[in-house]
Amino acid sequence: MSPRIFCSGFLGRHNANTLWVASFFCQSMSIYTHTKSFVASAIVLVCASVLAETPEALVKQALQRNPELNFFVAEIAGAKGAVRTAGTFRNPELSSEVGYKNSRDNSGGGSGDGAILALSVSQTFEYPGRIALRKAIANHDLAVAELHLQQFRLTLAARVRTLAYGISSAQQKSVAAREVVSRFQALSDVLAQRPTAGVTPQLEARIIDANTLAFQRQERDAALAIATALAELNQLCGHPADTPLKMASAKVQFYAASLPRLLSAARANAFDVRIRQVEFAQQGFKVALSKNERFPAISVGPFYSMENAIDRELRAGLGISMPLPLWDRNVGNIATSKARQQQAEASLAMTEREVERRVAQNAAILTAKRAQIDNLNGDELAKFREAAETADRNYQLGAVPLTIYVETQKQYLELVGALAELQKDALQAAQELEILTGLKLYGEEAQR
Repeated sequence: MSPRIFCSGFLGRHNANTLWVASFFCQSMSIYTHTKSFVASAIVLVCASVLAETPEALVKQALQRNPELNFFVAEIAGAKGAVRTAGTFRNPELSSEVGYKNSRDNSGGGSGDGAILALSVSQTFEYPGRIALRKAIANHDLAVAELHLQQFRLTLAARVRTLAYGISSAQQKSVAAREVVSRFQALSDVLAQRPTAGVTPQLEARIIDANTLAFQRQERDAALAIATALAELNQLCGHPADTPLKMASAKVQFYAASLPRLLSAARANAFDVRIRQVEFAQQGFKVALSKNERFPAISVGPFYSMENAIDRELRAGLGISMPLPLWDRNVGNIATSKARQQQAEASLAMTEREVERRVAQNAAILTAKRAQIDNLNGDELAKFREAAETADRNYQLGAVPLTIYVETQKQYLELVGALAELQKDALQAAQELEILTGLKLYGEEAQR
């Protein structure tokens, strides 16, 4: 039998003293239910506060320990090595000959044997400007590698922050679901001890049991969301996937920025645009290098040779060698590099338009979600929680029907989940805007 039905029937059959006793019993059950719910919530909050981590602390850990950072660090080291190689002269070449010579005069003169020795050293000199062009190309590779590292660091921080706040929101949903489950379980325990009379109390008891199962499923879903997010978060921070972690309860504040300001910042700071700009400039140096390579490199060096057969002969001098650019004028490489330059220019233009679109979309999302959060962040959540407690108390006193009681509890949980989803969407949009524009439109505020 429902407490409301039980109290109403009881009051209709007894005097004022009995009325006071029934009212006291129902209020006592309400106090017990709220006390049980409050204690459970307090235990969860206390446990979550012990050695709890904040999202920003986890971001710092990830930026120090994430193993994927080593890939980009190695890429920068490789680019620096390429810069050094591009500015290095070719090593000189040493050639030598040692042999035997037999000399005879066909007219019947003398003959003789002797040794032969020849040495030469040559140094290749590139055409003027060629080494500088190669260094410029290598420096642009280094700039691209550094931009990739900065972009990855921001992307990594955004992902860690999203997971951390997701765990915090899931913890809040779990606490709220546990509160509601405690209320329904308390009612179910009371109903199980009372004899039922009629169909209505039996149906109400089944409705309460069914909602208890539904709310328990929401609690388990929140726990599952915490577990799955925690596994990824641990690995991003360089920890084993099963490392336990407690998140400090925190919320995010979002700030407004005009779309023209965001677009202007994106044109100057977006990593994708900056990378394409560097690649386009680098391709210009590659075109200049392919044109420079039409002209040959020159090898210059001294030589010395000695022959000791009939007569001793010594030779010394300075040698110069170079290929003659008669057939290969590097026309094919010049055409290819110019085509690559046109592709780089087109890619830059497409990236700029893509970045502007993403900025506009994420700015619209952030504005809409921020407005909805501002409407709920006041006393709305506290009011709904108080309404859920009031509905529980008054239902046990017979002042609220079952439909209103159940709907109030559902709306409370839905509001908690809706606020968590709004914060998640707004945070993702704000972090995407940070990567695109360099402007931080959010801030962490610890809950008290």
